Amino acid sequence: MDINAQIAKELGLKPEHVNAAVALLDEDKTIPFISRYRKELTGSMDDQVLRELSDRLTYLRSLQKHKEEIYASIESQGKMTDEIAAAIDSAATLVEAEDIYLPYRPKRRTRASIAREKGLEPLAEKILLQVPSADPAELAKGYIDGEKGVETADDAIGGALDIIAEDISDNADLRKKLRMQFGRRGHVTASASSEDADVTYKNYFEFDEPVSRIAGHRVLALDRGERDGALKVSVKCPEGECERTVTNMFKINESPCSELVEKAALDSLKRLILPSVEREIRAELSEKAQEGAIKVFASNLRQLLMAPPIKGTVTLGLDPGYAHGCKCAVVDETGKVLDTAIVFLTMSQRERDKAKDVLIRMIEKYNVTTVSIGNGTASRETEKFTADMLRDIPRKVSYMVVSEAGASVYSASKLAAEEFPEYDVSLRSAVSIARRMQDPLAELVKIDPKAIGVGQYQHDMPKARMDEALGGVVEDCVNSVGVDLNTASYSLLSYISGINASVAKNIVAYREENGAFTDRRQLLKVKKLGAKAYEQCAGFLRVPGGKEPFDNTGIHPESYDAARKLLEKSGLSLSDLGDTEKLKNAFDGISKKDMSQALEIGVPTLEDMIKELEKPGRDPRDELPPPLMRSGDIMELTDLKPGMELVGTVRNIVDFGAFVDIGVHEDGLVHISQIADRRIEHPLDVLKVGQVVNVRVLDVDTARKRISLTMRKKGRS
Repeated sequence: MDINAQIAKELGLKPEHVNAAVALLDEDKTIPFISRYRKELTGSMDDQVLRELSDRLTYLRSLQKHKEEIYASIESQGKMTDEIAAAIDSAATLVEAEDIYLPYRPKRRTRASIAREKGLEPLAEKILLQVPSADPAELAKGYIDGEKGVETADDAIGGALDIIAEDISDNADLRKKLRMQFGRRGHVTASASSEDADVTYKNYFEFDEPVSRIAGHRVLALDRGERDGALKVSVKCPEGECERTVTNMFKINESPCSELVEKAALDSLKRLILPSVEREIRAELSEKAQEGAIKVFASNLRQLLMAPPIKGTVTLGLDPGYAHGCKCAVVDETGKVLDTAIVFLTMSQRERDKAKDVLIRMIEKYNVTTVSIGNGTASRETEKFTADMLRDIPRKVSYMVVSEAGASVYSASKLAAEEFPEYDVSLRSAVSIARRMQDPLAELVKIDPKAIGVGQYQHDMPKARMDEALGGVVEDCVNSVGVDLNTASYSLLSYISGINASVAKNIVAYREENGAFTDRRQLLKVKKLGAKAYEQCAGFLRVPGGKEPFDNTGIHPESYDAARKLLEKSGLSLSDLGDTEKLKNAFDGISKKDMSQALEIGVPTLEDMIKELEKPGRDPRDELPPPLMRSGDIMELTDLKPGMELVGTVRNIVDFGAFVDIGVHEDGLVHISQIADRRIEHPLDVLKVGQVVNVRVLDVDTARKRISLTMRKKGRS
């Protein structure tokens, strides 16, 4: 198998670009590095395409290795034929390869193996020939042997049928045909496991849906319900279809032997094949659903991490609570903690008045301009209190409700203890809530991605696959933004291309011991950071105000000479860096093809270089629409009426729709059918987490605290 050629065909990529990407991956180059600094070699594949390529490469190499092991095993048994070799070579999946190997795989002791030990295999072969004139009872008489436990002709025939049943079960063509049949005509069914089954799953107590059309989130719900003991789940084909398939394949004519073959075939189907195929179909559906859920989670996480930061503001973070009060923390523009307090907003009027005085004093003293409120327990009351309080402040102070998912996990972590040893666990979460509004990426990387809460069934996913996918998203986001070498935490640095947690800690230790980095080359003095790691990481680490102006750009040190020549040939100098208009005018007049040849770099590298020179230290998040800040009236759930038009923020996206924060504490659901005026395959086709959207209320269920929303035009709901 030419794995690279197959990947190129599957992903619609040029073979030479796939070959180059695979070679770079085999050299342990990271995906962010390849995506950003080896565009000429890969045809400018982005990080998501490269990860898809890498995943497929891993699978196909594993398949190839397994096929080689199967080939060697069959050959060692002396049973290899040209036909078997060709079948192994053409197997496209691990399941297909396993089907081919099934007859040759060493088996545990079975009914068929016992029959073979009794010498009944020749009888099985004669019956399987289905000679019209053959009498099974006469054939069986020659195999009666009391010493072997074959007392009668019926015993011999029974053993022979066990052998035939196992041989039929091991038939790769039959299994492939049945799997296809289940895929086209099968149905997933579910019912309550008992009369007192958990009503959480009542929507699945009488469930029936085609295998070909069942949605991933329903597969995951069925899997969970089955694990919880609430549901009985199965996969069935229309009655008689599988039976006809197996008998048509093995029953040759109408004769006594044929009747026995049919009996063995139906026994094989019921006892051996269907349970196995059903498990395979279920596993395939679950794996597909899990991959889909991980993809949605990863997309949501990417959008959340890349949410525009609220820069240059002093922020008051509020972690709401009832009995233990509301934890408060003021942080400056860089995230440094200036002050903390605990106030009680839900107690007596006296306590509320006292809390108001404390918060207004903090806001005035530190010139707070934004307030970040966690959306957990008592968030509703805290938001109302904040909105009322801000009306009494003469200058404009805005607030935003942010997801506090994972804040408690972070605040109790070893990392938080190292970062804020002087603060109580509860106050650390208030700091995190403030910082995640200022810079979501820098703060959220400190939290296990699974705890951030922007997916569905995340705790049911295979841990290794989930960690790999989400870790890749965080890595891509951190490297696409870049980090300040002199201010980044080690948790942020650990996601930079080529840097692991140990090296990240060494960078911070070097910084604390020797002072701020003045240029990128100093990284080579950091313990365990050698030339290979430096090549990978240097372009993603920024040094504002350092000795080398290019160190505050995304230009890689390997391209510094080319960048200087570019400025020179364009009539510019280093002093012009950041003068966007002047540089743009100068670069607009050049031929990129000619200039790239003159500089001996590719056009993609030249284009990236121009962007960095025009805007050193640029942050791609700045180009996105700003998040929704609030300062007005707060509504209750009971204030909502059908037809009401509101502005909200997308908090989470799942297969069946999107949850939108409209300022009433409970997020409203926009079902997938209500997202657009046209049919869409998935909410991610239209929406992103953090996106500000216009919605209209369809229905409000105050008893169940559920809100139905639509984004469709009036008259189309």
